[in-house]
Amino acid sequence: MVNEGWDVFNLVGAGLAEAKVGVNKPELLPKEYTSVIDVAGFLSAGQEKRLAKEIADLERDTGFKLRILAQNYPDTPGLAIKDFWQVDDRTIVFVADPTFGNILNFNVGAQVDLDIPRSFWSRLAGKYGNFYWKENGEDAAVEAAVKAIAYCLREPVGQSNCSEQSIEEVMILRYNWEQRRDLEQEDRVEVESSCQ
Repeated sequence: MVNEGWDVFNLVGAGLAEAKVGVNKPELLPKEYTSVIDVAGFLSAGQEKRLAKEIADLERDTGFKLRILAQNYPDTPGLAIKDFWQVDDRTIVFVADPTFGNILNFNVGAQVDLDIPRSFWSRLAGKYGNFYWKENGEDAAVEAAVKAIAYCLREPVGQSNCSEQSIEEVMILRYNWEQRRDLEQEDRVEVESSCQ
């Protein structure tokens, strides 16, 4: 789901803004600056660290700012993140919140909207925001979406950037990574068993 325009900035998802009241709880913001805020507890500390590094690399490489807020509405800092993250036209605020059915919600700045087709955000939410997160977990959906966003933002701007193929390529890369991880884990278990 996509919301654009920071004047009407909200964190409840497109089409549901009228049904929910905006929240502003700055007390839920972390003491230290971070590009990943997980008030819902979806991510491990290691995942948060990896995502923050990937986001920093992406910002350095593209100039776009990706920010992640994992929440369970109404337990959210809400509007307070706008100032905390200094949201501007080059910012993507990715809100992971299962409250409304689809866990993936995006608020994109005007410059992002010019470079990334709107259909990309809908395809991304459809791919990872519905059944994928229910089968694989909130953390897997967040990580997969970040990989797809990073891949898309690094593609040259043009007619075919951020296509369905981009999302499929990320799925294939993630599948290959998971297969490699599982094999390495099996190898470790086998080595540990043989050492005993």
